[in-house]
Amino acid sequence: MGGPEGLLTRFDAPPKPWAAGHRGVDLVAAPGSDVRAAAPGVVSYSGPVAGRPVVTVVHPDSGAPPLRTTYLPVTGAVPVGTTVAAGQVIGQLAGGTGTGTGTGTGHCGGTDCLHWGLLRGERYLDPPALLGAGASRLLPLGGAG
Repeated sequence: MGGPEGLLTRFDAPPKPWAAGHRGVDLVAAPGSDVRAAAPGVVSYSGPVAGRPVVTVVHPDSGAPPLRTTYLPVTGAVPVGTTVAAGQVIGQLAGGTGTGTGTGTGHCGGTDCLHWGLLRGERYLDPPALLGAGASRLLPLGGAG
């Protein structure tokens, strides 16, 4: 998960905290797939939010307030309070993000996916920045700028 071919929806910061936007990235994934921590941290939450399973990892050495990553819909595989390494399995993708019909309904338009979020306090950030990738930019073909 997480290669360019698996990216469904990019981060789109809302202009105001209450406004529309996409507060994370959606990655194509099959139900039952292992979900791994993006960075070392401590599992701070594992349970339902609005009826969907969520796992949250706090990254204590990431500044103040510390960064935290969210993964949904993910059924947790490790208890709250567990220290995890980058790449360690933290849960499995639950089904139900898509409809399986390809009709464009559901969170990911009929495709099962992982929604990965990154926050500092209450501010949403672009999750690939956690990996040092920064914001993605598309350049015009032919080098014209």
